[in-house]
Amino acid sequence: MPCPYKNMTAHWTIDGVREALAARKISARELTREFFGRIAARNAELNAFLALSPERAYAKADEIDAAIADGELLPPLAGVPVAIKDVLSTRGTTTTCGSKILEHYVPPYDATAVERLEAAGAVILGKTNCDEFAMGSSNENSAYGAVRNPAAVERVPGGSSGGSAAAIAAGLAVVSLGTDTGGSIRQPGAFCGVPAMMGSYGRVSRYGLIAFASSLDRIGPFANNVKDVAAVLEVIAGRDANDSTSTTVPVPRYSEEIGKSVKGLRIGIPREYFGDGMDAGVRGKIEAGIEIFRKLGCELVDIRMPHTDYAIATYYIIATAEASSNLARYDGVRFGLRAKGDSLLAMYKNTRGQGFGAEVKRRIVLGTYVLSAGYYDAYYLKGQKVRALIAKDFLDAYLKVDAIVTPTSPVPAFKLGERTADPLQMYLADIYTVTGSLAGVPGISVPCGKIGGELPVGLQVFGPAFGEGRVLQLAHAFEAAGGATV
Repeated sequence: MPCPYKNMTAHWTIDGVREALAARKISARELTREFFGRIAARNAELNAFLALSPERAYAKADEIDAAIADGELLPPLAGVPVAIKDVLSTRGTTTTCGSKILEHYVPPYDATAVERLEAAGAVILGKTNCDEFAMGSSNENSAYGAVRNPAAVERVPGGSSGGSAAAIAAGLAVVSLGTDTGGSIRQPGAFCGVPAMMGSYGRVSRYGLIAFASSLDRIGPFANNVKDVAAVLEVIAGRDANDSTSTTVPVPRYSEEIGKSVKGLRIGIPREYFGDGMDAGVRGKIEAGIEIFRKLGCELVDIRMPHTDYAIATYYIIATAEASSNLARYDGVRFGLRAKGDSLLAMYKNTRGQGFGAEVKRRIVLGTYVLSAGYYDAYYLKGQKVRALIAKDFLDAYLKVDAIVTPTSPVPAFKLGERTADPLQMYLADIYTVTGSLAGVPGISVPCGKIGGELPVGLQVFGPAFGEGRVLQLAHAFEAAGGATV
């Protein structure tokens, strides 16, 4: 029986779900059925989901419905349909990382972030498509086909968390999780026109995240509004004994932070983020967005971040080096694909040759090279030194300002296939996001108008380490002031 409330709203919110469930206007099972119906209707076109978990979803929905019937106090995400990027382990559901080498891998456990979502009442719908092992800026590197941008289906959704961004933009989930190594949450959020946040390094446990670059990888949420981003981050953040890099810094009540006035806050505008190569339409929208902060009573401060120009090169030395080490485990022996070979070496070569795609191979080769004898000091060690200088740029800036505002991407979503033949141009799509990744600071992309009324633009807000509350406060104020329609 079709759900009678499927046309109630195109985009549900967490508050909307809670209110509808509490008022008995819809059951959690009916809502879950509605979202599986939405996925069935649009996924063939968008390719946002790679796997669904209906048994798990309906079991959780029935648990929520039983709690409502018993008059129990509902957890914060009760009945909220959630999508999970396919690099996060999910018990009993395939986790492929968008790669043929893990095509049939089914984890025996959940990532901590997934576990915390479900404990908070979320309904896990399934796994979203992504660039292979989260390596890409367009979601065209997935072994299972590219994701299409719901805002313009002939264009990319951004990467690597393109499926998670597209799922929210198309109304196929209420919230989703992605991962960000150099911009893989924020850039898809910008391209698809949805809020998307990366917390500080260590704020969210990485346990159960299949690693790309361990000193850079972070987990974060996509949603339809900043308030929902804050609610999800509050649930998944915090210390985890399974991840030694997760922080003991207390998790604030982000939902209480976002309503505060931003009047008097100092906003840094770095010149280096407004140079050559920025699309004129993006520039116009970002400048209009910055004016909103001025009207809200913020003080705009010109700042310099002199090592920004070195960020892309630094990132692609450090990230590929870590990828080379992390992906060495896929050898055909312990798990994943095993290709035949007439010797052990042949089996290794065949497994990795058949299992990995072109971009993953490219990054493994680059990373192995920069770590090799005779080149380690010249590349990897020097890259780490420049990373420290980029982090110092942020530290110096926060002595003068409370937050930093930049474009998320220098260009809007580009056409499918437009950059696949030119890796450098693809890498440059992350030029404004990799800096915060290298520095370990939190950042969010919020919608900042659409070029030609069609192509979304993202405005990025950076805060100091573990200053997620400030970032969310500014993003929420921007959103409430009409930033999405500048």
